[in-house]
Amino acid sequence: MRKIVHRHLGKVVAGAAIAVAGTAVMVGITLPGSAGADESGRGSAGAGPRQAGSEQGQEQGQGQSAVRPGVVERAPAQGDKGTGRDPLTDDETARVERIAADRQLFGSSENVEGGRGPQRIGVDLAEPEENELDDPGAPRRADVTFYDYRNDTLVTRTVNLGTGKVERTDTQHGVQPPLGRDEMTEAAGLLIADPLGAGLRADYKDATGKELTSPDQLTLNSMVYRAAPGARPGPLAKCGEHRCVRLFPKVRNGSWIDSRDLVIDLSARKVGKLG
Repeated sequence: MRKIVHRHLGKVVAGAAIAVAGTAVMVGITLPGSAGADESGRGSAGAGPRQAGSEQGQEQGQGQSAVRPGVVERAPAQGDKGTGRDPLTDDETARVERIAADRQLFGSSENVEGGRGPQRIGVDLAEPEENELDDPGAPRRADVTFYDYRNDTLVTRTVNLGTGKVERTDTQHGVQPPLGRDEMTEAAGLLIADPLGAGLRADYKDATGKELTSPDQLTLNSMVYRAAPGARPGPLAKCGEHRCVRLFPKVRNGSWIDSRDLVIDLSARKVGKLG
């Protein structure tokens, strides 16, 4: 019985020795090359092989984990003219704006600041005529939309990109598309300068410690406001016929400021309060 116990203990000790030796080999492979050596590079006799094995392992690890930097390709060069249903190019957009805002329209209209010329709203590729739907050679047209603040009219002019001529002009009253950047900026300027903008100015100063004097200090969002049908007479009763807006201002890189109860009538250049 004692012999059996001794034999068993011998196996345990031998197994532990093998495990320790295996661990030492693993450590020798995975430890950095400087392990076991002093700062001058002198160390035990086994330091050289361990360092070589370590460098090889590191090179393999770097090869597996290295991520090649991404490459951003340049956008393809934009031509002067598009074809078919391609989006309008910058050159086409600028050209149709000049054609649509001819001398007659420019002289008879007014923009959001009260100056001469209509207020540009947008430029879009026009839909083809019904008889052109299956025609790959159908002419390209653009719809150029303006707002005339002189008489609160939405003016849409369709320009043939091939001939450079205005093919038709549509005018509408009471139609209020989303506001453009210039209109939002003008609305913010009117609100900041108005007595009803006192709360906006105070909230801005609380948030930043600075005086609010310019729309450039704000990030602006907006929505068109229409008076409810049959609204009682008041400063906002004509909103819908007039171009009116509610602003949702935000401190640049900061918090929102609540001005939902205030409406700016851009046509009358006045500020009113809901409720």
